[in-house]
Amino acid sequence: MKWDPAKYTEFSDYRGRPYKDLLGQLSEINPKKIVDLGCGPGNMTRLLAQRWPDAQVTGLDSSAEMIAKAQSAEHEENLEFALADARVWQPEEETDLLFSNAMLQWLPEHRELLTSWLENMKVGSYVAIQMPGNFASPSHALMREVAESPKWVHKLGGILRGGTVVGEPDEYQRLLLSAGFQANVWESTFHQLLMGDDPIVDWVRGTALLPVKATLNSSEYVEFENDYRAAVSASYPSFQAPDGTRLTNFPFRRLFMVGHKLAR
Repeated sequence: MKWDPAKYTEFSDYRGRPYKDLLGQLSEINPKKIVDLGCGPGNMTRLLAQRWPDAQVTGLDSSAEMIAKAQSAEHEENLEFALADARVWQPEEETDLLFSNAMLQWLPEHRELLTSWLENMKVGSYVAIQMPGNFASPSHALMREVAESPKWVHKLGGILRGGTVVGEPDEYQRLLLSAGFQANVWESTFHQLLMGDDPIVDWVRGTALLPVKATLNSSEYVEFENDYRAAVSASYPSFQAPDGTRLTNFPFRRLFMVGHKLAR
């Protein structure tokens, strides 16, 4: 699946806020070796390098396009980027903080991977993770419904995963506790006000629609997008703000967790 760094960074204020909110929960720690797993184009990873200028920060991503963008942009001296496949990656022994924002939901086996990473991290280390928890929302549920319709199921059946992609907060709380971590888990719903004539489709083009785009040819993809647009538009009606701007409210649920590994 090919990622487009420019498309991904659209709506950067909204996509960046969960990253900043997660980072804000780590004000009391002083890590020396930090990994941002699933760093994307690296624009947000810079915040880690700026927050801890004496730490070595490494941004890892499986997308060559994302890493190329990250490496080509200006960044701090204590920050580096590299290709890595999270499915085979393991934290190095000296890792103090594993940070991962909006990445684990792409991996069906992320629960097992996370368990393995937690077990291999040293006492005193931290994890900070955010995942979208909106897979049951109309934006995603209707996309799956269109993909599984008689028109598309022969090409797209099973391509889009269901509403259990990301678990409930208590599942991750227990996972952290079982690995010897002190657990702080919470969820937030961001009521995002989007502008434009087609804001929901514009949003999911950079993320949720990518598996569809990777499967269909260009003309088929345009047709699917039109079918999806017709299905989803009624669930997100626009309204006129006092200044005349057309806005659409896009509720977006996100799941957060911060863990600190304690001595057993």
